Amino acid sequence: MAEETGPQHPRVRVDLSGQVAVVTGASQGIGRAIAETLAANGATVALVARSAARLDEVTAAIRAAGGRAEPHPCDVSQSAEVTAVVERIHASLGRFVILVNNAGVSRDTLLPRMSDEEWDEVLSTNLRGPFLFMRAVSRPMMQQRYGRIVNVASVSGLIGNPGQANYSASKAGLVGMTRTVAKELAGRKITVNAVAPGFIASDMTAALGPALLDEVKKRVPAKRLGEAWEVAEAVLFLVAPASAYITAQVLTVDGGLIG
Repeated sequence: MAEETGPQHPRVRVDLSGQVAVVTGASQGIGRAIAETLAANGATVALVARSAARLDEVTAAIRAAGGRAEPHPCDVSQSAEVTAVVERIHASLGRFVILVNNAGVSRDTLLPRMSDEEWDEVLSTNLRGPFLFMRAVSRPMMQQRYGRIVNVASVSGLIGNPGQANYSASKAGLVGMTRTVAKELAGRKITVNAVAPGFIASDMTAALGPALLDEVKKRVPAKRLGEAWEVAEAVLFLVAPASAYITAQVLTVDGGLIG
């Protein structure tokens, strides 16, 4: 694993040639950055998200940069769709050894005002989705005796966040599931880890407005928001062959926010 210094930021380089990776929530933000990073390091990436149009955009961008990618629209909360898309990816690209569960939604409001639908939608996407994908890929990974699974959690799942009872619960559950599945699969040379981003620059954080963003930055010891590529390169480290002895861990990417 080598480090390459570029004009914009340092990049970790990992040889993922010949490996197939599945990335959910790959149509934008952190998921797109993860997909592009894995492709830039030689992986063939199956892009999963609900929006076919956005997936086509990401696929075109990866291919234009010399990478390999395929779009696979899917609602990650629907069991039948997940089973079908995993079978479709396997038939199209062959065995895959990397799964990144990034798909997630937020429906923020204080608990007394939270509806059943707002609770259910967040838990279905953020927690049920990773369960369905890990269940679907665990058997073939066990048969090939190799795999790398990374779940994108959040610091909200580690420390809680007012107005995010549903989101925090889903991410805390994802951390617990990560550690449990890691212990179940470790004997088959499959690692299962999580990354927990803090405040990452995105359309969502931009919508907070300059004043609130300044307050957010004051809370972060690094005094800035993180970038999507910084989360992506943490994921890249965890899926590398050299990370074989790292499993059941949560890597926070938060500028020191929770210490």
